[in-house]
Amino acid sequence: MKDSWLKSGYVDEPVPTNIDIKKEIIRLKEEKDAIIMAHFYQKNEIQDIADFVGDSLALAQEAAKTDAKIIVLAGVHFMGETAKILSPDKLVLVPDLNAGCSLADSCPPDAFKSFVDKHPGHTVLTYVNTTAKIKALSDIVVTSTNAKNIVDSLPKDEKIIFGPDRNLGNYLNSISGRDMVLWDGACHVHEKFSVEKIVELKKEHPNALVLAHPECKKPLLLLADYVGSTAALLKYSINSEANEFIVATESGIIHQMQKESPDKAFIPAPPNDSTCACNDCEYMKLNSLEKLYNALKYEWPAIDVDEEIRIEAVKPINRMLDISKKAGL
Repeated sequence: MKDSWLKSGYVDEPVPTNIDIKKEIIRLKEEKDAIIMAHFYQKNEIQDIADFVGDSLALAQEAAKTDAKIIVLAGVHFMGETAKILSPDKLVLVPDLNAGCSLADSCPPDAFKSFVDKHPGHTVLTYVNTTAKIKALSDIVVTSTNAKNIVDSLPKDEKIIFGPDRNLGNYLNSISGRDMVLWDGACHVHEKFSVEKIVELKKEHPNALVLAHPECKKPLLLLADYVGSTAALLKYSINSEANEFIVATESGIIHQMQKESPDKAFIPAPPNDSTCACNDCEYMKLNSLEKLYNALKYEWPAIDVDEEIRIEAVKPINRMLDISKKAGL
């Protein structure tokens, strides 16, 4: 039976149909001293049952301070690794190990190391959406929330490598006046948004503001009324006097936007695929209540990070957290 779990990447056991799965998840969580942390891009029902919902920076901060014995990270694999790097003595579970990340996959460690070696004397900044091995090759890890502050904290003449997201890197160069050397990677979700379709949506909703994540391509960012991290987009939608928004990031965030501002309208920005009205990350959506229940019940699948890699990877994460704390982020 365990062999089938290993092959599937999650606990491949049917959940009893005669239980209230949400109540059982809460019971197991309390019984095992666990905390459920969910990313904004998770399914609505997972966000609603989580103890904490946030973006990558907030999840990292929460993982660093939690006293729980078990962390269930409802997100993607690299987020589970980050939690394990910061909490090596805790059991870190990800409901489905197949929940990867196209951006992290676009930056193989060996190729990135060669890239770094070709640019000696550069400070290596990497986006948090990377594997533990990439973090171990970095000087500072950043998120979309704190990237600008961290770049600004470095001397103006400092040579910088930024990876793996070229769109975020280009955006940071444009707003910071830097000329960072960029790794050529991207997120498949944020790459797929259609500028043409958003322009058409604007015609249908002339008062709607366009909110965009900096992982989007430059033409979309130029069209946007506001560019920011997932958490920043949420905050902006709450504080804005506007009543309509076209949201150009993974559609999971709209659940929190709607909860915080029930009288406002949130329209998911469409991708190039004409058959879709919204843009979802299929990796994020692999997690489910059933997999979360089984992960807690069987305490598997667990994230493991080689200790030598973890020791190196924790350094740039801690540096990020220190700078973020000083900047009040």
